Amino acid sequence: MKLFSEFKEFAVRGNVIDMSIGVIIGTTFAKIVESFVDDIIMPPFSLLFGQVDFSNLYINLSDRHFDTFVEAQEAGIPMLNYGVFLNHAVHFLIVAFVLFLFVRQINRIRRPEEDPLMNMKTKVCPYCCQSIAYKATRCPSCTSDLEDVRGKSITRQPYVRTQRKSSS
Repeated sequence: MKLFSEFKEFAVRGNVIDMSIGVIIGTTFAKIVESFVDDIIMPPFSLLFGQVDFSNLYINLSDRHFDTFVEAQEAGIPMLNYGVFLNHAVHFLIVAFVLFLFVRQINRIRRPEEDPLMNMKTKVCPYCCQSIAYKATRCPSCTSDLEDVRGKSITRQPYVRTQRKSSS
């Protein structure tokens, strides 16, 4: 029973579900990109370059001679099908370029005005060498005035904590 409960905990964990959703969406997105490349991008390329198809290119590794790729394939001889590899390489380059353009546009849309990590960045106080928030204008450790993010020196009245001695 312990094994089953551990498996249940593993299978329902957030990371596994997030990853499975990512795989499903990725597979669907791959179909969309493949259709975009095959149905939208490739027809104009074929028109421009005249139906370029490398799949019939091969190197015959036997001593027999064949006129076409199909004849050699039907004979079952050993051969290097470098033309199929070239087709896949060209297809990969086109898909990679289309994805690059897509991600580039998405990043332009999503790019925030300010660095999202600005609040998480830290700097070192020049007086006490403690790590403090990047936008801090006063060190929380030594209470020294610091330069703000834009480089302007901030002048404030010094904060002095005083304690009264109790009379006993």
